[in-house]
Amino acid sequence: MKVKYIGKEQMDYLIPDNYIALIPGKVYEVLDISPKSQYYRIVDESGEDYLYPPEFFEVVEE
Repeated sequence: MKVKYIGKEQMDYLIPDNYIALIPGKVYEVLDISPKSQYYRIVDESGEDYLYPPEFFEVVEE
């Protein structure tokens, strides 16, 4: 699945003062979805994979 990060404004509203290495508007590949939380595992701009809430993204390809 591919998702587009919807932007820093949305992320700041949900998690204030938290730095996340994602670029607004960039499409990322979802490596997997956590069975427990349903969060997306994505390799961000740091080169590491992290879990992110699906609310941060718009699905662009199933």
